[in-house]
This record gives sequence, structure tokens and C-alpha cells, in this order.
Amino acid sequence: MKKVLIDLTVLKHINCGLGQIAYNYARYWGENAKNMEFEITFLVPKQYVGAFGNDVRYLTPSWVYDLSRIFFPIYDVWHSIHQMSRFRPALLQSTKNLLTIHDINFIYEKSGDALKRHTVKFLRRYKRADRIVFISKFTQDDVLSRFPTNKPNEIVYNGVEFGDPKSERRPELPFADDRKFIFSIGQIRQKKNFHVLLDAMKLMPEYNLVVAGEKITDYADVIDKRIADEGINNVFFIGPIHNSEKIWLYNHCEAFVFPSLFEGFGLPVIEAMSYGKPVISSDKTSLKEICADHAFILENFEPDHIAAKVKEGIEAYAKDPALVKSNTEYARSFTYERHMSEYLRIYREMLSK
Repeated sequence: MKKVLIDLTVLKHINCGLGQIAYNYARYWGENAKNMEFEITFLVPKQYVGAFGNDVRYLTPSWVYDLSRIFFPIYDVWHSIHQMSRFRPALLQSTKNLLTIHDINFIYEKSGDALKRHTVKFLRRYKRADRIVFISKFTQDDVLSRFPTNKPNEIVYNGVEFGDPKSERRPELPFADDRKFIFSIGQIRQKKNFHVLLDAMKLMPEYNLVVAGEKITDYADVIDKRIADEGINNVFFIGPIHNSEKIWLYNHCEAFVFPSLFEGFGLPVIEAMSYGKPVISSDKTSLKEICADHAFILENFEPDHIAAKVKEGIEAYAKDPALVKSNTEYARSFTYERHMSEYLRIYREMLSK
């Protein structure tokens, strides 16, 4: 029987976007592997061995693997689900390598030696791939314009996890239950551009802004200082949250705002839209492509423009149920079933060769 390995080592970051993608891969293939004509193995952190059922095999990274790949099992197809995983097949000449590329944000975020190091690491993975999948047209164009290749490549949009509203759990929030709020989510770093929302929220005192995400850079400290120094009392950065809390925030917010500057796809805009909420999004990188004409697009980041767009979205949704239905149905089309059916086709094509 042919063998496919799916590298899910990013499960160690379960609460980030890539970690959630890996979790959904594991859950889907764990449920469907028994119906496949090939054997599936997950490369996972040790704590996830056995977590997704007995119809898949499990492998964990180890010092033996790092020391000598000759001891590593041989697979027909090796799927790296993101572009910066450090793991690779034991025998490249006998294993076909499928690489999914989400973005090359390091081009924009790094400089000097750091940029050189990231570029070398990316190119090492990029050049050894036999087939490449991009998660958006933007990412495809961005990569191919800088690093042309003749290797087979295509676009497969991300799947989106649509949580069960019944599983929601209200997070701890520093304001009363009945206070209306706007929501956003993402790691608190420069590229997410959250600071542009501070002055906009001064123009919307009737709403609170709740931003969920890990504070991992000095950028978060700059935002906290501004909030304190300027007495902004309707903006709250609440840190990392569990999935059940994220569902509650999507369900109960008035609108979702996403001023990000760099996204390979932009999962949160589709997640928010799927809950029937107006999405106010940046038009940068992939976001305009992914939102299509189903979001309220920011043309600039001036406070009055952001505030006007937020109010426009909320009012439009209140007046037009057909708009809500259309946008929700669009978001709900990004299913993992559709996503995985594309990868099943790709696996089969690679195995047949």
C-alpha cells in the first residue's frame, strides 16, 4: 500500500492559525483515513500520538531523525502543510514532496542578516518540493514573481473551521454583559496594524473594542502605553483565548474589524463572516481577494474612515437580511470538505506517478 506522511508538527502551537489548520487536518484525515486506498501517517508532537484515532499511524520527531535520516521510514508522498517546517523526507529521490505555501511575509518583515537567513531556509524547502500549493492567488503571484519555478503549482484556498455555537463560552471581559462591542483577533504584532483602531474607537464611544491574541512583541507594549497615556477606555486587549471563547466573541460582537497589512489568506475574516457578522477589512495583500465583494473594505486607515466603515457595516446588516444571508453563505463555502477533496486529488495524482 502506498504511504502518505502529513507533517503536523505545528500542532505544538495549537492556538495559532497554523496550529488550528494542523488540528483540522488531523481531525479530518483521522475520521476518513479508513476509506482511503493509501496509508496515512501523521508527524506530530509526542502528546498528540493517538489523539486522532487508530486509522492513521503516528510518528514523532526525535534526535534519531535529526542525527541520521537513514533510520527514518520511507513514504511515497510527504506533505509539508506550511513552508517553514524543518522536517523533510529521508530519501528525497524516492519520496515526492508536496509543499503548501501560506506566505513569504519575511520578505516584508525582515532585513539584513535575518532576511538572508529566512530566505535561505525558505528556498531550501521551495527547491526540494516536487509540487507546490498556494493558499491564495496573492500568495502565488507574490512567490512566483520573486522565485520563479517550472514545478507544478496551483491554488487551494484554506478550509475554515465553523465552530458549533452551542460550544461557546463567554470569556472574562472587563465590561458589562450588555455593552456592545466590536471584535478583532490576531497576534499583537506590527503587521496586524491594530494601533490604527485606537483613534477610531475614540470616535465610537458607544462601542467597546475587544482584541484577542498573544502579545509577543514590543508592539504590544506601545499599544498598551497609548491606551494608558491617552485614557482610551473602550479598547481591551484580552490575550490568548480558547476556541469556545472565540466562538462566543464572533457570535456576540456587532462587527469584526481587521486592519492587517500582511495576510497569506486571512482566516478570521471568513470565520467572522460565517457567523453573520459584518466584516470591515483592510484591502492589503490577500484580504481583498478572500473577502471578494462580501466585506466593507478600508481604503485607508484614517480614524474617521475606519469609524464610518464600521458604522456602515453594522447599519447595512441591520437593514438588509439578504446581504447577511449572501455573505454568510459565501463564507460557509470555505469548507474543509472542499479543501480536503482538493488535497485528496493531489495526493492521488502524486501517488499515481
